[in-house]
Amino acid sequence: MARHRFRPRYRGLAWGAAGLGAGLGAISWAAPPIVLVTGVCGLLLGGAYLASPTWRLAVETSEDALAVVAGSRTRFSLPWTEVQAVVASRATRTCFVNGGVPERSLLVPGDGAPAPYRLERREELFDFILAHVPEDKVESVELLSDRLRG
Repeated sequence: MARHRFRPRYRGLAWGAAGLGAGLGAISWAAPPIVLVTGVCGLLLGGAYLASPTWRLAVETSEDALAVVAGSRTRFSLPWTEVQAVVASRATRTCFVNGGVPERSLLVPGDGAPAPYRLERREELFDFILAHVPEDKVESVELLSDRLRG
């Protein structure tokens, strides 16, 4: 069984907001109160993003199924036989696994399909998904963003 953890995609932006917020908070004694409020907001928003429970999620794959787990708790499990469709961009190694309902679907993001998260070893996960879903359920596209919008 392979495990692919969700990781923050905009980590630098969050650290920047938190750092700027802390800096604004530190100089707020010599500035209008709005500077303190802005600083605290930046610090809180950056910190909240970095501390999000999303970063405890992982995708686990086996020969039988794909599952999204949070620690020892399974959020959903999708047997390969129940996959409705996969929209995949081989050029960007990005795909959307349709489990029939949004609660049982997964976006493996990359170029052309931005998400607020990234997945560890995305290329390996992409290859594993395509190897376990029948070819007649896979729709190949140039960019995933074009297909998901339209």
